[in-house]
Amino acid sequence: MQYTHLGRTGLMVSRLCLGTMNFGPHTTETDSFAIMDKAIELGINFFDTANVYGWKKGEGITEQIIGRWLAQRAGRRESIVLATKVYGDMGPAKFDRGLSALHIRRAVDESLRRLQTDHIDLYQMHHVERSTPWDEIFQAMETLVAQGKILYVGSSNFAAWDIATANQVASQRHFLGLVSEQSKYSLICRHIELEVLPCCQHYGVGVIPWSPLAGGLLCGVLDGSKQGRRSLENVQKQVAPLKPQLEKWEKFCQTIGEKPADVALAWVLSNPTVTSPIIGPRTMEQLTGSLHAMEIQLDDNAMESIDAIWPGPGGEAPKAYAW
Repeated sequence: MQYTHLGRTGLMVSRLCLGTMNFGPHTTETDSFAIMDKAIELGINFFDTANVYGWKKGEGITEQIIGRWLAQRAGRRESIVLATKVYGDMGPAKFDRGLSALHIRRAVDESLRRLQTDHIDLYQMHHVERSTPWDEIFQAMETLVAQGKILYVGSSNFAAWDIATANQVASQRHFLGLVSEQSKYSLICRHIELEVLPCCQHYGVGVIPWSPLAGGLLCGVLDGSKQGRRSLENVQKQVAPLKPQLEKWEKFCQTIGEKPADVALAWVLSNPTVTSPIIGPRTMEQLTGSLHAMEIQLDDNAMESIDAIWPGPGGEAPKAYAW
């Protein structure tokens, strides 16, 4: 396993982050335990979850699964960097969602209870809420840091100007601010190259891409497989408009002798601003198969071929669209 700093912090995390969104809805608790055990064995020390995962309002099913795993595995909590999120709808009241100081305070206590731990290493805002002042948000986060309930603060699905604004306010408050940003990023979705990636690089914010395989579309969907996510009807519906590119993509991967999923993950890993893409395995095979991506080195010719198939926005803003 390879390791790197989480953004500008001194914290070292694995180059792959174990996403747990499938734990509960698609992966049984027994299999989830086995996947987490294997991840530790493989050297993955970065685990990501969210209070809404499990998709039953207010229950935090996935956090509960991780909590029971931690309780049954002595020493495991000390061996991982544990990240969860706040923002989603967790109850019937109007204030049971969002980023108000009240919701942040209540949500962190509930996550700690479900996760059966006394602190969260990386507490991430699952979405931006521009109606809540940054001073209110950071006052709440500063209190949680002082109480030892959280160590670092991250964001997810933020625009570049939200990241910049947040860190400017944090600086004025003499607070560390955002150290990471989870963004949707893959060969098929490269929007963050315009402003989010340059912004994160400027502020020393580590990027944690989610859906680096584009929901299975980059995994070889044209092979007729009847197994896994790529066989699902909603995935197959997305194939039709992308079929010409997917054909070129899968042919290219075949030419270099690598699986499409591995090449797609290797491409994301090649970006110097990326800390750890999130892999969300449903099965043990998917987990172990992801590690090969770190061994793939894409040279300039390969990168040019990939760009020809999946062109990005043209670089950073404003040069991507102006002089």
